[in-house]
Amino acid sequence: MVAAILRAADPVVTSNGDRLRFESFSACCGVYARFDALPGSLDGHVIDTGTTNVDFNPPMRDALARIGSLEPLHLQVGEDVVVRTLDAAVTERKVPLPERWLKGFAEVQLASASVTPAFEVSASEARTFIRGLPSSAGRKPVWVVPAARGLRITTRPTPDGVSLSGLDRLKPFEPLLRFARSLRAYAGPHDPQGATGLWELELEDARLILTLSPESSRGFSGEGGVLWDLADDDSADDAELISALLAYEPRIDIADLAAQSGLTEGRVVRALGQLGAAGRVGYDAAEGAYFHRELPYDADRLAAMHPRLRDAQALVDASAVRLDGETAFVRSGDIHHVVRRTPDGDRCTCPWFAKYKGSRGPCKHVLAADLVRRRQ
Repeated sequence: MVAAILRAADPVVTSNGDRLRFESFSACCGVYARFDALPGSLDGHVIDTGTTNVDFNPPMRDALARIGSLEPLHLQVGEDVVVRTLDAAVTERKVPLPERWLKGFAEVQLASASVTPAFEVSASEARTFIRGLPSSAGRKPVWVVPAARGLRITTRPTPDGVSLSGLDRLKPFEPLLRFARSLRAYAGPHDPQGATGLWELELEDARLILTLSPESSRGFSGEGGVLWDLADDDSADDAELISALLAYEPRIDIADLAAQSGLTEGRVVRALGQLGAAGRVGYDAAEGAYFHRELPYDADRLAAMHPRLRDAQALVDASAVRLDGETAFVRSGDIHHVVRRTPDGDRCTCPWFAKYKGSRGPCKHVLAADLVRRRQ
């Protein structure tokens, strides 16, 4: 099973002590895949914990493709990844992560933390559904809902279903269906235009998770949801304190961190949001908890990856924001934009907000107004 997953991706690999996590993105960054080799699936011993990222080249893929169903696979994970089969031994070295992946990891943990369980079907029902999906599909979202004998697809937006844009994006499950025990689906906040969906294929002592962006042509790296966390200066010091207490836990215990740090649980959660925006923690929807990993972020690179936050700070530094109660007036060049607070969130008169309506994070004017309010 591990070989089937590794053939498909150039993974980020994390040892959390009792398990190995392999994380990867599709080329468009719209599909996030994570394979968890859970306790019971690893026949070996843990030398240390940590994170590495490697590029699986043709020799590695060829070695994995030649493994028979009864042949052994020896996997060694350290700074590099070494695979030994009966026919070959291949080593892949640690490589830099592309910027899109760095942004994607930050966004996908936020999206994963927002989903809730929708339904679960048996292995046989999962096989029928996945194998019956077309190899290509239109971009418009559909909704997958439970039916009398498994799952069915409807074009009618429904809060009881899981949004799915691009039916073929579930096809990576197909090679592992014969090992499946069940299929679980998690839905993001309902949106008639489509929402994030998370799909978990449960295997024996392992699981494969696919998190799909709201649209098949839309990558997680451009979402901008983490900008709220990055703009929260009040949590920055808390995040540094919490980061010093992390030790590659497979499941971060918020109450325990609160006791160790002296912070309230609410402040710990906000600090984890900051760390997630920096790629230092991920979120496991299957266990409803954060897990620790470390990606090669630094503060300067993080700021450069988010031009909206940089531009918002520039507006603040230029004294371009004027508050009047619940309304903010933001001067951008020769134009004054109006940011109003509503029960459904801040709204702006700029073209960015008119196009996305907050579905891809805040615009720079909303961010600038929020920064000024926080610092009053």
